[in-house]
Amino acid sequence: MVNRPTTNPPSPNLQRMFSALVPWYDFLNRLLSLRRDVRWRRRLAAGLPGWPSPIVLDLAAGTMDVALELARRYPNAKLVAADFSHPMLCRGREKWGCCQNTASLGLVAADAFKLPFRQAVFQAVTLAFGIRNMTPREVALTEIHRVLQPGGWLAVLEFGPPVHRPLARLYNLYLHNLLPWLGRLLSRHAFAYQYLAASIQGFPGPEAFLSELGQAGFRPLPPIPLTGGIAWLYYAIK
Repeated sequence: MVNRPTTNPPSPNLQRMFSALVPWYDFLNRLLSLRRDVRWRRRLAAGLPGWPSPIVLDLAAGTMDVALELARRYPNAKLVAADFSHPMLCRGREKWGCCQNTASLGLVAADAFKLPFRQAVFQAVTLAFGIRNMTPREVALTEIHRVLQPGGWLAVLEFGPPVHRPLARLYNLYLHNLLPWLGRLLSRHAFAYQYLAASIQGFPGPEAFLSELGQAGFRPLPPIPLTGGIAWLYYAIK
């Protein structure tokens, strides 16, 4: 069952930017990652424990790509998809309605810095390509820690530094030159893809982010590089 979204005050600039991208968002994600993003999200869901019917919060849910993977992984799950962009959630609800899912889904338009959930509700929180947009990160991580049950899992999928130098050079060229040009050509929102490049460049490397997770009260597991480290998968336990 899909609930009507409830609303918390969003972060206006980023909210407007992501909301404007909705018509092109999924298409450009697939194109610009050469569909690797699909595999990365599937890997995130597959790495979580095999709970029979978990309660999971998918934070920065966007158009529900991770929520759909979680529904496949956990047919009896209770899922909550939260994002500060109402148009993103509406697009995700359309996608959910086109699939035959037995998991339940609730939608919440919410800011990650003040989640509208009581303490220790969720067995897992998933967060794909959203943590780098949350500053200060320590506030968001503290909120995530608050809503997780003791022993609950946080799964974060985020861009990061490639592990091989030749790949890093090619990736930086793509990130700062080709990506904004393609974004402007295909979506007419060049700024969004300039922002994407800058936010990726500004996100800490794995060692530093693991330290942030530890400071927020998590026990991080060893990070997993995906596609040569273009993306990184982090699991941490409360």
